[in-house]
Amino acid sequence: MIEPPNDVPGDAARQADSSDSGPDSDDPRLFAPATERNRQPILDVLLRVLPNSGLVLEVASGSGEHALWFAQALHPLVWQPSDPDPASRRSIKGHAADAGPTTLKAPLNLDAGAPDWPIAQADGVVCINMTHIAPWQSAEGLVAGAARILPPGGVLYLYGPYRRGGRHTAPSNAAFDASLRAANPDWGLRDLEAMTELTVSHGLVLSEVVDMPANNLSLVFTRT
Repeated sequence: MIEPPNDVPGDAARQADSSDSGPDSDDPRLFAPATERNRQPILDVLLRVLPNSGLVLEVASGSGEHALWFAQALHPLVWQPSDPDPASRRSIKGHAADAGPTTLKAPLNLDAGAPDWPIAQADGVVCINMTHIAPWQSAEGLVAGAARILPPGGVLYLYGPYRRGGRHTAPSNAAFDASLRAANPDWGLRDLEAMTELTVSHGLVLSEVVDMPANNLSLVFTRT
């Protein structure tokens, strides 16, 4: 089974049950159960593909649990989280405050689909579990934005469930896709080939596909 959508940012985070918030009603932190399952496998890939220093922008950071984990593990890289949802940004700040000093920056109010982003440059861009719970226009904006701010050789890293060759990689992915499309016709698992075609049109080439636990994929694109 792939992770349920309660580990994803944006609209899905806002649909999370109240049990996903902190134990104290005044605690702004949100918690996604899948984060503890997938953060280490994702980190293992990031350790290989991201630069050793510089700044990495995470688009659609959601609860901020991934952001904090990666900032602590990838020092001295500076980790710049972002999310358009105010509750998610408060959660990111809450997790950062609880952890003490790190290279985790304050979250940006950034909408992946917007034509302009509040950041001019990054050495890497990371986006986890977004493309299937957002309209295709958000994927288009994500790729266009990454192409604008990445230097030659910079990496765009995507994680999540994708179709390959027009087919789902597991029955559980097909069921998940159907549930997403029933909830919102603009959502759904994207084709790897469509993502690759989109990135190529913006000067990003697919350099690696990594099979991940629970029928997910890591997609690594490099700016030409």
